[in-house]
Amino acid sequence: MSALRILLADDHVLVRTGIKMLLQKIAGVEVVGEASDGRQAMELAGTLRPQIVLMDINMQNLNGLEATAQIRREHPQVRVIILSMSADETHVLQALRAGAAGYLLKDASPDELELALKAVEAGNSYLTPRVSKQVVEGYVGRLSEGETTLDVLTPRQREILQLIAEGQGTKEIAFKLGLSVKTVETHRAQIMDRLSIRDVPGLTRFAIRTGLVSSDR
Repeated sequence: MSALRILLADDHVLVRTGIKMLLQKIAGVEVVGEASDGRQAMELAGTLRPQIVLMDINMQNLNGLEATAQIRREHPQVRVIILSMSADETHVLQALRAGAAGYLLKDASPDELELALKAVEAGNSYLTPRVSKQVVEGYVGRLSEGETTLDVLTPRQREILQLIAEGQGTKEIAFKLGLSVKTVETHRAQIMDRLSIRDVPGLTRFAIRTGLVSSDR
């Protein structure tokens, strides 16, 4: 039987190294590549064709949620398990909506990591036990009451919002994404209109609150 091919995506080298060491102790698992941000993870998912991506949720340039959504659109056969320090319901539901097959906390035991991999490999989903059904249902309830979420934005707008919240200017964003300055300005205006937020500090606070960027960035 061929080995289960795993791609690691985390912006901390030591974290990737630690997870890789754990994976190497699991029979039938092979780490085929490592990515330091979401954009690189997307590229490697296409070239290396892993079966599962272990994806950090908070990364610069393109976070794990957006990378997951794009990988699932472009390579639907690749399954993603989100890795996070947070059991917050906002992050969990956003991961599921992005198409993640699993959500695993970084303090999980090696046995739980193996269990999650086996479940996802078999075509099932895996949520860490600390992520309860009640937590997800509670968040869904708040959405039905009209809470503004990232769902009102397109994938491109979420990508631009993350870069804005990370402190990057219009020209820098345009260069990074291969867009014109005018296009980026149009997207920013649409983002502000859809979120009813009129300044960059407000956009940054929203991005942090919804988990698009980490507050320690």
